[in-house]
Amino acid sequence: MIKKILVALDPDTDTPVATRYAQQIAQRYDAAVTGLAVVDMGSIEASSRGGGIGSMYLMEKVQKELTEEARQRARDLTKQFDEAMANSGVTYHVEVAEGAPFERIVEDMKYQDLLIVGRDPHFFYSHPETSTKTLVRVVRDTIAPTLVVPDTYRAIERVLITYDGSTASARAMRRFAHLQPFGTDVQVEILNVHSGKESEGSRLALEMAKGYLNVHGYEPHATSLQGSNAAKEIFDFAEHFEADLLVAGAHSVSMWRKLAFGSTTASLLEKCELPLFLDN
Repeated sequence: MIKKILVALDPDTDTPVATRYAQQIAQRYDAAVTGLAVVDMGSIEASSRGGGIGSMYLMEKVQKELTEEARQRARDLTKQFDEAMANSGVTYHVEVAEGAPFERIVEDMKYQDLLIVGRDPHFFYSHPETSTKTLVRVVRDTIAPTLVVPDTYRAIERVLITYDGSTASARAMRRFAHLQPFGTDVQVEILNVHSGKESEGSRLALEMAKGYLNVHGYEPHATSLQGSNAAKEIFDFAEHFEADLLVAGAHSVSMWRKLAFGSTTASLLEKCELPLFLDN
């Protein structure tokens, strides 16, 4: 059951969507929500770094201006979060921290059940267009599951669970079943993509997965597909199934080619238009 939710606040349009999902899940389980804004001091320092000794004064001046600008943006974000949550009936609070966003979020997630974050986070508030790898690192290193959301809200009614029999995919399926973030009345499809030589193993894995989800209140269907490009098969099937949410294990080697260890993760998070429930 979900009792504590952390929402990572950033200047992008996906933060209001993340807040809306957090609010709805919290209302379902009487959970508490924390909105966290982290000013990336390291990025500010690097951005204001100049040339020789003669530029020291200018560097300090720029850094001071960037820091104040970032702090103000963080305050604006927490105000927006507060306004969005104020009349929801949900217990919530907001925090502004300074330091490394990755480190702060990972530390806080030791004491949270679910992280909800936008797909394109930019925690360097004074330059929100600056790309960071924070999200990839969080998905890789946090001990709790992450719900990554796009900038458009959609009701979660049809859930696609990608399952290849690996420990990572099993863990993601189990976390989803235990937490039940969107209840058990959603339509669930379990998908296994295999080579022709693995058809029997695929069938057995899907039967075991169906049984597990059954005892946790779901009534899933299962599909076994043969294909050489698992990612493409999954995206095509998600479109055919009209999925609203994709559940995946973040470290599943056979399916996602070591998702969360570099460019593959960034590519997935960039291309998938669905909310992603990821667990490592």
